[in-house]
Amino acid sequence: MTDHQARAIRLGRRSVIALALITVIGVAAFGWPLLADSASGLAHSQDAPWLFAALLPLLLAVVVATIADTGLDAKAVAMLGVLAAAGAALRPLGAGTAGIEPMFFLMVLSGRVLGPGFGFVLGALSMFASALLTGGVGPWMPFQMLAMGWVTMGAGLLPGADRLRGRGELVMLAGYGAVASVAYGTVMNLQGWPYIGALASGVSFVPGDPLPENLSRFLAYCLATSLGWDLPRALVTVAASLTLGPAVLKALRRATRRAAFEAPATFEDA
Repeated sequence: MTDHQARAIRLGRRSVIALALITVIGVAAFGWPLLADSASGLAHSQDAPWLFAALLPLLLAVVVATIADTGLDAKAVAMLGVLAAAGAALRPLGAGTAGIEPMFFLMVLSGRVLGPGFGFVLGALSMFASALLTGGVGPWMPFQMLAMGWVTMGAGLLPGADRLRGRGELVMLAGYGAVASVAYGTVMNLQGWPYIGALASGVSFVPGDPLPENLSRFLAYCLATSLGWDLPRALVTVAASLTLGPAVLKALRRATRRAAFEAPATFEDA
C-alpha cells in the first residue's frame, strides 16, 4: 500500500546547496586532525578548533535561515517549536547517566516523518535548546548542533518514506538509530580529542604525525572514553524505537496530515 507522506519542508536548490556546504565544512571542522596534511600549518595549529567553533554557528544560522526562507511556513514553525521543546526536555532525563539520551529516538522518528530539511533544523535547534536548558553552552555546542542535525536529516533520507510501514519500518529506524547513536559519539570525540594534548599521550592527537598513527590513537581514545556511553545510547534508542515507535509515528503522521503542509494557505475576507 502506498501512503504519500507530506513533508513539512520541501528542499529547494538553495537549501540543498546550503546543506551540502555546511556538511563539507562540518566534515572539515570535525576531521581536521586526521585530514590536515602533516606539512601544513593547520596540522600544527592550536587555533583550528576555536576557529571552527566560531565559524560553525554563523554557518548554521545561514543554513537555517535559507531553509526557512524557502519553505518554512507558520504551521511548520509551530511543529518545529513543539518537537524541539520535547527533544530539549527529553535530553536532561538521562544526562550524566551512562549515555542514556532518550531524545535520540524522537529525533530519528521526527526526521523520518517530516523529512530531511525539517530534520536538520529540528536536530540543530533541539540541541541548542537543550544546551540552554542544561547550561551546556560552550565551544562544543555548535558541533553538537551540527552532529544532531546530521542524525535527524539522515533519518529523513532513509528509503521507503511513502510505502514502508509496520515492523519493517520500525526495525530499519531502530537499526539506523543504533548506528547514528554510536556515530554521533564518535564524531563528537573528534571535536574534543585535539584538546587533551599531553594529558594522555597514548591516546592523544599528535600534530603532524602520520594519519595511521593518529587514527590508531583516536580509536584507542574512543574505546577508552566513550564506548561505554555510546552503546547504552544506542540500546536506549533501539528499545524506545521498537516500543514507543508505533505510537509516536502514528501521532506524527496524524499531526502532519492535519497540518496539511503541502496545501496552499488561503485567506478570505471577514
